[in-house]
Amino acid sequence: MKSRGLIIVIGLLALLVITGGIYTVDETEQVVVTQFGKVVGEPVTEPGLQLKIPFVQNANYFPKNLLEWDGDPGQIPTLDKTFIWVDTFARWKIVDPLKFFQTVNNVTGALSRLDDIIDAAVRNFVTSYSLIETVRLSDRKLDTFEVGLQHSNERDLDTVNIGREKITEGILKQAQPKLSKFGIEVVDVKIKRVNYVEQVQRSVFARMIAERKQIAEKFRSEGRGEARKIEGDKEREMKRITSEAYMKAQKIKGKADAEATQIYAEAYGLSPDFYSFVKTLEIYQQALDKDSFLVLSTESEFFKYLKGYTGEKEK
Repeated sequence: MKSRGLIIVIGLLALLVITGGIYTVDETEQVVVTQFGKVVGEPVTEPGLQLKIPFVQNANYFPKNLLEWDGDPGQIPTLDKTFIWVDTFARWKIVDPLKFFQTVNNVTGALSRLDDIIDAAVRNFVTSYSLIETVRLSDRKLDTFEVGLQHSNERDLDTVNIGREKITEGILKQAQPKLSKFGIEVVDVKIKRVNYVEQVQRSVFARMIAERKQIAEKFRSEGRGEARKIEGDKEREMKRITSEAYMKAQKIKGKADAEATQIYAEAYGLSPDFYSFVKTLEIYQQALDKDSFLVLSTESEFFKYLKGYTGEKEK
């Protein structure tokens, strides 16, 4: 029984030694082996199973894929003395794990170095160029047309000589030599966001509000002018229609009067006495009523048709 237990103990110790002497390297990892804090051999960059002395040597793992650096937004003055907030980011990787381990030791230490070096390069380049160079990529003509702001947009556009892309390339070139001694390669640096500081924002917003109010007043003025034009056209059209209608009515009335005169003339020509009698009765109806008093001679032609009239005979 004792020998069996001893065998089990020896087997466990052997298993522990074997497992402690084997380590695995993933495709996204690279390893630096140290012995009592000192580097032993070359860095392991190929994936697979690797051997080391158990309990004596340690495997220090470092990522092999691209890593992210995100800088803190900072207030930076441009060459034309405009204060802006600049937010940058970068992608980097460990190309020499041995230098990396001996200098910064881990990713946290590397990020601290990146903060110091890339932030300094960003500040150096932003302060060396005007705001338009940091904002725009090229001198390409922009489609900034807006009704009412044609002239203001044109005057705000300046010539771009360098552009944002060239500035970021310069930041990368300036930062890379300082990071090479740490075994770090910066793959790309980009400006994520550019914004005015609060004081400048208020000034810009105030100008934008004033421009929009000016545009609104222009539209209102044009609308009032258009309304007056429409009202004038309406009045002119109404007068034209009224005039044409009056002219047409007068033509119809004149034609009717002509026809009536012709009928009267024809009737008068057929029976002059009867026509004279009818017209005289019409005059009686229009000129005489219960409140009218006329003093005329009995020989007057006005009452010639009433002469000899004695009324109805008594029954």
